[in-house]
Amino acid sequence: MSSLVFAYPAVLAALVLLPAIWWLLRLTPPRPVVEAFPPFRILASILKREETPARSPWWLTLLRMLMAAAVIVGIAEPVLNPRENTLSAAGPLVLVIDNSWATATDWQRRVDTASALIDDAEARNVPIAMVFTVERHHDAVPTDAATARARLAATQALPLPADRESALAALKTALASTPPGTLAFLSDGIANGDADGTLSVLKALQPANLRLIEGDGKGTVAITDANNDAEALTVTASRLSTGEARTLALTAHDTRGRPIGNGTLAFKAGEATATGSIAAPFELRNEFAHITIDGLASAGATYLLDDGFRRRRVALLSGETQDASQPLLSPLHYIEKALAPYSDLIRPGVADLATGIPELLEQRPSVVIMADIGRLPEEAYAPMNKWLEAGGMLIRFAGPRLAAAPADDPLVPVMLRKGERALDGALSWSEPQPLADYPATSPFAGLPRADDVLVKRQVLAEPTPDLPERTWASLADGTPLVTTGKVGAGRIVLFHVSAETGWSNLPLSGDFVEMLRRTVQLSRGGGVAVSGETQGQRLPPFRLLTAVGTLTTDTGEAKPLDPAIAGKGVATADNPPGLYGAQDGFVAHNLFPAGQRLAPLPTAADPAIERENLIGQLAKSLKPTLFLIAALLLIADSLIVLIMSGAFARTIRQAPARAAALAMPCALSLALLVLSPGSPLADDTKPGDDALLARLDTTHLAYVVTGETDVDRTSERGLAGLTEFLTYRTTLEPGDPVGVDIATDELAVYPLLYWPVSASAEMPTPAAISRIDAYMRNGGTVLFDTRDQFSSIENASEASPNTQRLRAILADLDIPPLEPVPADHVLTKAFYLLTNFPGRYAGSPLWVEAELDHKEDPNRPARAGDGVTPIMITGNDFAGAWAIDDNGMPLLPTVPPDEVQREHAFRAGVNIMMYMLTGNYKADQVHVPALLERLGQ
Repeated sequence: MSSLVFAYPAVLAALVLLPAIWWLLRLTPPRPVVEAFPPFRILASILKREETPARSPWWLTLLRMLMAAAVIVGIAEPVLNPRENTLSAAGPLVLVIDNSWATATDWQRRVDTASALIDDAEARNVPIAMVFTVERHHDAVPTDAATARARLAATQALPLPADRESALAALKTALASTPPGTLAFLSDGIANGDADGTLSVLKALQPANLRLIEGDGKGTVAITDANNDAEALTVTASRLSTGEARTLALTAHDTRGRPIGNGTLAFKAGEATATGSIAAPFELRNEFAHITIDGLASAGATYLLDDGFRRRRVALLSGETQDASQPLLSPLHYIEKALAPYSDLIRPGVADLATGIPELLEQRPSVVIMADIGRLPEEAYAPMNKWLEAGGMLIRFAGPRLAAAPADDPLVPVMLRKGERALDGALSWSEPQPLADYPATSPFAGLPRADDVLVKRQVLAEPTPDLPERTWASLADGTPLVTTGKVGAGRIVLFHVSAETGWSNLPLSGDFVEMLRRTVQLSRGGGVAVSGETQGQRLPPFRLLTAVGTLTTDTGEAKPLDPAIAGKGVATADNPPGLYGAQDGFVAHNLFPAGQRLAPLPTAADPAIERENLIGQLAKSLKPTLFLIAALLLIADSLIVLIMSGAFARTIRQAPARAAALAMPCALSLALLVLSPGSPLADDTKPGDDALLARLDTTHLAYVVTGETDVDRTSERGLAGLTEFLTYRTTLEPGDPVGVDIATDELAVYPLLYWPVSASAEMPTPAAISRIDAYMRNGGTVLFDTRDQFSSIENASEASPNTQRLRAILADLDIPPLEPVPADHVLTKAFYLLTNFPGRYAGSPLWVEAELDHKEDPNRPARAGDGVTPIMITGNDFAGAWAIDDNGMPLLPTVPPDEVQREHAFRAGVNIMMYMLTGNYKADQVHVPALLERLGQ
């Protein structure tokens, strides 16, 4: 029940003087009368006499009477709900005080409440036993008031949950069988577990009266989780008081404590948990060091972040040509699915790796992932090595290109054997191998071994003394699956299998996601991560969190932390919340783990328990409020007097004129802005764009200009003859052939480039070869023709000059393994049924990308490759067989002279073009019988 007392009740006698306010009405001036009268000089000389109205408005009289009454009652100093000394003298005063993290926001009020109880005990000469629930050592022996005050003043709120069990055990021991007189429990209101029996234990002490003193719980809010998602940082929090809806402000701070991000956290009425967000760019979110709730200075309202929280920027590179129609066959598909929730994924803006890799590295990625890239352009190695030495991480996946790469590749962590190891081939005695247990020093330690993962192919590492130390994962037969090596401050990690399902089913397993996530988390993400060598080691306390949510270097009695339990349990006295490690690497250990929920202390209705609030919550002085009301009434009275005296009349009359004067220059400025001529748009077109746009409306056959007149003339007339043949024999109507300079011209608009290799022509520059490499990665195909009817790309005792030039060109290209066109390849049935691919000569095979995982199926009419081969090689001089003059007659004879061979050469050209434009659609003809059967039904 509320009560009201006055500190100085005699002052209330002044209320009888309220009628004297009537005399204050003489302060009100008369209402001015405005009259329009021209002779102002005459009026100016007339003296005005003061006039006092005989009566003021009733509402003005009432306002002044209320102002005087507020001042008189305020001087009497009314106090709402004053406290009374009701301590029991039947035994000692027992104070059980929670000094947990939740008491930090109102700790001073708790101290004042305990001090008032100590004062009451001193007045009644009652001993005091006091115990705090967050202390390593408890002293509950009853003592005098002075000692109790000294202990209370020396105690602070601590950044830990309350441990009431040990405190009450010490209290029982100290009291022995002496029952307390008054037992006051200053609780933080939070239950310890689902079945908190604190009140039952206190009642068992049989006090004369038991008081439960609590705050309102509004400041008891704890952040329990934070995730750096793709678009924003999401924060989850729990609160104790669930009555009303509440919106709290979130602030993200950097390592220096400066606020660099803001968000909101909205609790709905009746709900104990809420999720908020802080929207910020990726780079800015990676600078977040801790999150706080504005206005709540406590360890629970502060959430620490370490380098593992930061969202990594991961650059993706692939050696395969892009094929959006078959994403499950892409080596980057499974990597993207695994890392998208945890990382910011980027790709090069251009397919030319010579310029694409430096552009990627300028975006400061934490990790670069290369899937089956055997050789990089020479220009890319220097910036890649510099980035690695500065602390970058390179993750590579094997594949046919890497297996065929030179052994001196500097971007692999271990020495590799040439080729790959097949565990399920027809000539292999081995069976697909499962995974072995992960080593204790591996970042994958602790993951259960995936029994369903089988590896069919892998690249093998050369045995070296340090190979076991470099191995993070291996197969059951002991061969490495994941190896690593350092380069300066950076690291290279190699998965000895491909990133898609051709070599193993690892990309389909959950282990693949977790292995990639843990590997990426070892990289630098704007800060410094705990290195792989510290896995399993205990980390010393580096910075600890105080009860008010600030970091301090005072580590006290804190013990080293096992990184495996960081953030996975409630903080303890041995491991309080804070940062553990060192300046160059640490982990964050927060007060609560993810998913923690604050539950109120169970306080069922019990007449034996007296419930009270902290001092200052209900016992409140009304004096400041009354003085504030009087001040506001005085301001209102002054404004009314000024208005009635006409003080603002002139300002009101001049307002329209001032508005008109201001509107004129604004209107003039707006008119000038509207009527001013706009600046012409910049012309961003480039020379040659008109010709390039004109070639986009139809398909053109293109050839590489070598600079030799005879060769280029033959190429141009050869593609002209193939164009004419395609127009008459197929529905494709190509445009005129186009000669391209691979160093300057745009290549992406041509599906096929015919390259007549000539040893006497100028060697292409590395930049030009890089553009060809990018063209092939983007889905284009280059048809190399050595025109020597040999075109051997294998080791041979003798090679023609053109073949030697081809080898020099291919040495700088990242090409897949090649094979002659098999009999069941799509090329043999793309339009015509062919068994060979002759040109002007007929002795050279046509080389295409090898399909290493092919298993013949007699029921399929054609092999279904994963896409279109990016490279073809022949020596049969296709252009020489296709070349015609202006009259349509052949320019060059076939060798031997045979018009049937020329016809087959044209058909080979048709098949190549149909294969280039339609891919492996012929392989799907296996479904035709089933479709015809359905149509017949």
